[in-house]
Amino acid sequence: MIELMVALTIAVILLTLAVPSFRSVIQSQRMTTTVNEVFVAINLTRSEAIQRGTRVDLVPAGDGTDWTKGWVVFIDGNGDQRWQDGEQIVFKHGAAPDGMTIQFAFTDSSRQYLAYNGTGHSRTNTSSQTPQLGTMSFTLDKQVRRIKINFAGRPRVCNPAIGSQKC
Repeated sequence: MIELMVALTIAVILLTLAVPSFRSVIQSQRMTTTVNEVFVAINLTRSEAIQRGTRVDLVPAGDGTDWTKGWVVFIDGNGDQRWQDGEQIVFKHGAAPDGMTIQFAFTDSSRQYLAYNGTGHSRTNTSSQTPQLGTMSFTLDKQVRRIKINFAGRPRVCNPAIGSQKC
């Protein structure tokens, strides 16, 4: 009986030490998964635009202002960067994990959207020749990740904690 009590005491002590670090592992996985899902959506938007030879948009779901509510890849028939009934959805994603914030800082910040034309280049609404480039920043607890879109429209993921000079 004493051996069983000692074993249980050791198990309880180990569990109390492991649970907080396990929470950080879960949060890290949530961050990685969400950033990768947005990255895939960006690449899907670009490849669909090339395949279809027309503009394809990636926008926040719902009212088009909050990326944490989800995102939609669609063919924007009327050019307003908002999905509406009748416009073809290519892909739709649900909400981001609770507690995550997503900030959007791009060339054209009048609306939150990322659009690619038929050549695979990102474009703004102000001009078909002006690229839509910038950064999406994801924050969960104390973790930060960014997706950067360059002049040609190519996305990349970076971690400011590792490469802060280029991120």
